Amino acid sequence: MLPLTVGLMLFFSSCDDLLTEEPRTVTEENFYNTAAEVETAVNAIYSPLRSENQTTYIATLECHTDYGYGRGSFAQYNDFQGMNSNNINRVAGFWNAFYLSIRNANIVIKNAPEGDAISPEDVDKYVSEARFLRALSYFHLVRNWGDIPLRTEENMENVELAKSSKEEVYDFILADLLEAETNLPEEQELLGRPTKFAAKTLLADVYLQLGQYSEAREKAQEVMASGKHGLVPIATRDDFQRIFGPDVITTPEEIFSLKFVRQPGQGNYLPWVYNHPSTSLYSFGGSYAVYSDATNTFYKNWEETDLRKHLWDRVDFGLGDSTLVTRKFIDSQAIGDNDAGNDLPLYRYAEVLLIFAEAAAREAGVPTEEAMEALNQVHRRAYGQDLSAPSPVDFVLEDYDEAAFIDLVLQEKAYEFQFEGKRWLDLKRTDKAEEIIMENKGISIAEIHYLWPIPVSELEYNPALDPATDQNPGY
Repeated sequence: MLPLTVGLMLFFSSCDDLLTEEPRTVTEENFYNTAAEVETAVNAIYSPLRSENQTTYIATLECHTDYGYGRGSFAQYNDFQGMNSNNINRVAGFWNAFYLSIRNANIVIKNAPEGDAISPEDVDKYVSEARFLRALSYFHLVRNWGDIPLRTEENMENVELAKSSKEEVYDFILADLLEAETNLPEEQELLGRPTKFAAKTLLADVYLQLGQYSEAREKAQEVMASGKHGLVPIATRDDFQRIFGPDVITTPEEIFSLKFVRQPGQGNYLPWVYNHPSTSLYSFGGSYAVYSDATNTFYKNWEETDLRKHLWDRVDFGLGDSTLVTRKFIDSQAIGDNDAGNDLPLYRYAEVLLIFAEAAAREAGVPTEEAMEALNQVHRRAYGQDLSAPSPVDFVLEDYDEAAFIDLVLQEKAYEFQFEGKRWLDLKRTDKAEEIIMENKGISIAEIHYLWPIPVSELEYNPALDPATDQNPGY
């Protein structure tokens, strides 16, 4: 085995919970023996996921939406005709980061059980955490690239590895998550580590992707019934900073987030990508690489009384006074472009409710009372209403059949998760991308745009792949 260099500073809750490891070179012969050593190796799985590559990945997904537009090097995504050389290189960075995280997870999964000074309970906990994170990376890879090499703890030293089918990848993801669900704790000692309920949430999302609606509903319902999570009440636009703000440590709504703090090399890059200097909402200005426009049908059809709509500011940076820039992730005290304190939410309780609503309706073939109530909880919060009581903004069950209700859930999810990297993946999953992009942007999507290109480096250095036949269509 090649030596593994482990050296990172990883923040799991706040400055008080700083976990620091000095850089060191280790091999399997003298490492992975104690709980502390295995925990350090687990921390290395997070490093690629917290990198600039991965926050830029979220921004790239947002450019693929019906409401988002890219500026500068991101502008070419607006065409929905595939990628130019610049953006081919960008998404190659995402691929490499996901596979680096998978590699680090494979090392833990292979070596932790062989430790001579670690309890079986700690082995189960850390291996399950590694399996959760490996499944998370594969879930992003398979949805964006399709058939991919399936690197595991058994074959990770094999450079020559053919692609596995999407079905094989999903089977592998489910196996990892079912084991993680069994062995992860209900509560973690350190914030930012996955729990049993994070595994259930990711399982629900994977089952929804696969059209296994009964299983998706069941897993989401288990999270809902646990009483461990809930929505954060909102009364004004500024109250959203109680969820997304840079000083938030955690909330009941947090299911799984990547944790960041205002420290050199430990902050979040995404707020700099989204913000504009004129708003003074980000202390280092911002590159405003992703934006929207008030003339877009998505925005025009959005009710003014929805507080989420007011997370947009009009900023004219040369494209007209209808240009919109988000204020969802802001930090007026960030210490650098790469160093905002905002956490990056990957799963929130609002998504659990909406997964449940969609899955329950699809399973039953009609919207159910429970599905409508889950949807209405998210909707009420957006209008500053009491979360648990009927309100004037509630949707009414009798007004919707299955198809109309699914459209309603997807629209609510689009409003709720703007700039969190969900919309494009939902549009692809439901085969609504062409319809929705045409409706809101007037653009027809080229087939090449649905899957990202496999990196040239993978095709060149993996002898099992033939560039002529294994590259995704159009590249």
